[in-house]
Amino acid sequence: MIEIDSHREDAERDLGPAAALFHSLADPTRLGILQHLAAGEHRVRDLTDHLGFAQSTVSAHLACLRDCGLVTSRPHGRASMFSLATSAELLTLLSAAEELLAATGYAVTLCPNNDSAQVGRRVTA
Repeated sequence: MIEIDSHREDAERDLGPAAALFHSLADPTRLGILQHLAAGEHRVRDLTDHLGFAQSTVSAHLACLRDCGLVTSRPHGRASMFSLATSAELLTLLSAAEELLAATGYAVTLCPNNDSAQVGRRVTA
């Protein structure tokens, strides 16, 4: 019995970073930000204009994405310019997710374990 528990702990430890990555991508606002950044660098103001969210909301999501290593920023006058940290890898992952969603007929939107407030919301660029 102890051996099974140790295997579970090993699996959780090994899968923890992947789960954290997917958690960071689980918010439609963050996905929208990433889609906009895929087109190039943006200031917070640009993103608030494009997405229609408050500056504080966009800034909080950018901080999450930066802390996760998905975006970087550089100073530009009094503002900061944000960009994708690993553009090729992130775009490959997001493309694969779109392919998986299409292959399953977006069945995940029917899953009762998903937060109904998030389900079915597709972010477009």
